[in-house]
Amino acid sequence: MSCDVLQQNETEVLNDEVDDKAKQFEEMARDPMIYQKLIDSIAPSIWQLDEVKKGVLCQLFGAGSKEFAGGRSRGDINVLLVGDPGVSKSQILGYVHKLAPRGIYTSGRGSSAVGLTAYVSKDPETREAVLESGALVLSDQGICCIDEFDKMSEGARSMLHEVMEQQTVSVAKAGIISTLNARTSVLASANPVKSRYEPRLSVIDNIQLPPSLISRFDLIYLVLDRVDESSDMRLAEHLIKLFYKDPKGDATKSVIPTEKLREYIAYCRANCHPAISSAAATRLVDTYVRMRSAGMSRKVITATPRQLESMIRLSQAWARMRLADEVTAHDVDIVSELMQVAMQQAATDPTTGAIDMDKILTGISATDRTKLDQIASALMSILDGTEGLRMDELVQQAQASTIQSVTLSQQEVLRALTQNTQAFELRANKWHLRAAATMS
Repeated sequence: MSCDVLQQNETEVLNDEVDDKAKQFEEMARDPMIYQKLIDSIAPSIWQLDEVKKGVLCQLFGAGSKEFAGGRSRGDINVLLVGDPGVSKSQILGYVHKLAPRGIYTSGRGSSAVGLTAYVSKDPETREAVLESGALVLSDQGICCIDEFDKMSEGARSMLHEVMEQQTVSVAKAGIISTLNARTSVLASANPVKSRYEPRLSVIDNIQLPPSLISRFDLIYLVLDRVDESSDMRLAEHLIKLFYKDPKGDATKSVIPTEKLREYIAYCRANCHPAISSAAATRLVDTYVRMRSAGMSRKVITATPRQLESMIRLSQAWARMRLADEVTAHDVDIVSELMQVAMQQAATDPTTGAIDMDKILTGISATDRTKLDQIASALMSILDGTEGLRMDELVQQAQASTIQSVTLSQQEVLRALTQNTQAFELRANKWHLRAAATMS
């Protein structure tokens, strides 16, 4: 038998295998329970966290990038998990790393800026400078999982701004000037700086990351360790079953094997590119306007154009899971609920209980900003009528001023001074503030 005949037979066998796989995946997509099966198949050893798994699924399937006359809109989805230690954040990252067609797992504590992006080294033979790719470039068209995101150095964080929005890495080192593609989704986990999440503080204050970086995440989930007797009992029973029962024998039929799920994700990403239908476009506009109008009476920002772009990406990813050609209005409704859950957790002002995107965009809510402005006005009135005060005296007079039913702390007074430095400097020739020994 000639080589040409053998090669033709091998090609036919390969094509038959590809066709069989495609038929299997098409049949999977037609299953009315496909979404629940996919949710159950994401880290099945982790109990509950269904909302987080939905967001991770959207990230795994992704959306198509869009080219415009003036630029390009990314289709990759970024997800941030914030919460207490021991709530399975790292396990989710490890499982996603196994599922992603192209995935890199790294730790923020041990990653430098060049390790994440690119670095220059010398070729041992030619002794010429060569450009080596970092984790974000190596995960191009995949997912980069970054654990301990809050432990990253300042230099590494500054490099992420370009990667997460423009999806490129610009390098100008050792005479090498280049722009590398980093079309990757970022799945990151972060722990609070005080080990336990403080609900009275914003996400920005809890993990102490710049708002400009946090706002580039499409979904921000708070995974908190809350004390609940019934929930704790079910969780304990689930964990114990993993040890004294055979996991394979105890697995439910709805769980898709890891290898098959990885192939299904790769097939959907390569062959399905859902378009936005007219009904979905109308629903997207209505949903965005409704989200914006929710804060109109309180004069706060409850949604930004970035949230609209996130809804578009998430809707396309949700439709891609069932190999749909178009995004429906129902897909938009599901995605808006998904975003609402993430926003309610991460962007809720604890003093009012309402969503305020300023908590993420600037790190301070509109309510706190108004309060600081009131404190600053009171301080200016006090200082304009005096030649000098100690800090404790200034705090006492501010508490007794026109700010009604507000108990001021020394930290709040210092913050008001910091937020209004320029205004106070204009009054420097009229008064002199002598800091007390207790100022810290």
